[in-house]
Amino acid sequence: MKALFAVLLAASAIQSTAALAESSAAKASAPSPLLGTWAVDVSRLPMPPEARPKSVTIAFSDAGGEKWKIDVNIVNTGGPTINAYGTYPLDGTAVPSQGSTIEADTGAVRMPATNVLVMGLGKGSMPASTRIYTVSADGKSMIETAVNHNGVPVMRTNYFTRVR
Repeated sequence: MKALFAVLLAASAIQSTAALAESSAAKASAPSPLLGTWAVDVSRLPMPPEARPKSVTIAFSDAGGEKWKIDVNIVNTGGPTINAYGTYPLDGTAVPSQGSTIEADTGAVRMPATNVLVMGLGKGSMPASTRIYTVSADGKSMIETAVNHNGVPVMRTNYFTRVR
């Protein structure tokens, strides 16, 4: 009887391990809800209305090889459009950013969960800002928590809705 119990226990453990591995593989292969294009709610930006840009969009796309392309477009009121972008490995390796370098010239990203992306930005070999993007459970909204490192840390929250 003890031998039969041991065999059943071992079979159950093997089945549980296989189910867990299958579940983990399914989660790993599921696309991240971050992928797509997002627009910031400019009415909620923490600045006077006259200083707010017309629009801000950020697009996350899979560039293959465990890398993502991140493209930020800011359409300013009465000023130039700012475009900053880069292709970043998801392992946290810092790489140069492209386009506008007003805020940063280097970025590193990591995804601790499929709906969370952490981005560290640098400028002139110094920390510039840290951004954490978190997508809601329904996949329709995203919150950006941003911390600027300009001598004194300043934290702000930006609210995005999915464009596509």
